[in-house]
Amino acid sequence: MAAQPRTVLVTGASKGIGLAVIRHLLNKLHANVVAISRSSTPELEALRSEALLHIKCDITDEQAFNSAVSTAVKTYSTLDGVVLNAGTLDPLCHIGDNTPLSAWKKHFDVNFFSLVTAIKATLPYLRKSTGRGKIVFVSSGAAVGGTAAWGPYNASKAAMNSLCRTLANEETDVVSVALRPGMVDTDMQETLRQIGAATMSKMDHEKFVRVHADGKLVKPEDCGHVIAALALEAPKELSGTFVSWDSEECKPFRRV
Repeated sequence: MAAQPRTVLVTGASKGIGLAVIRHLLNKLHANVVAISRSSTPELEALRSEALLHIKCDITDEQAFNSAVSTAVKTYSTLDGVVLNAGTLDPLCHIGDNTPLSAWKKHFDVNFFSLVTAIKATLPYLRKSTGRGKIVFVSSGAAVGGTAAWGPYNASKAAMNSLCRTLANEETDVVSVALRPGMVDTDMQETLRQIGAATMSKMDHEKFVRVHADGKLVKPEDCGHVIAALALEAPKELSGTFVSWDSEECKPFRRV
């Protein structure tokens, strides 16, 4: 009898990296996918199949997310991997400016506290997964950087990495990896090019404009392949680490 396909839940699923991850999971790795996003896109709709369950859900809504996970398990019986990709850059601001604290809290609701919600909801199923459940945190070089005007984003990604390390120590039967996807050709990069100059330093803003102009942005399909593969096959020795998609550790998971 054929083995049952494994199931991966992906947040921030409707475009960019999330969409690339889903394509690889469905078409190359033959997994079932639970796509979580606030809305849909034509690209996501085009992937609809028995192996894809799309649930519209605000990741900051704990009750809705818990319900989504329950629906996922009822549909596919198991949950083997989680890709935590949803996030926001907003607000771009300086720490000492007049940006209200509420904007920082809203940012952390999306970029950090939603991670805690997702982990709590999925851990009971990941613990039961054959061959260890996997959680891939889609992080950023901002986690170890300090780009001016990126205060909330820098801090939330650093907190994400800390959460990943702690989880790896607490849940030894689940592999938790934080991954840096690099400067990816997504909406976030377009936003930085369009409005970043108002708050970022001239040098920092020009760096993002130049990388795009030179065609050096990472393709979502490239880093997405690594994320998809790690969501199913990340080895125990990577648990708790922060790795770059193009690092030596991730070489076995890159597309060829």
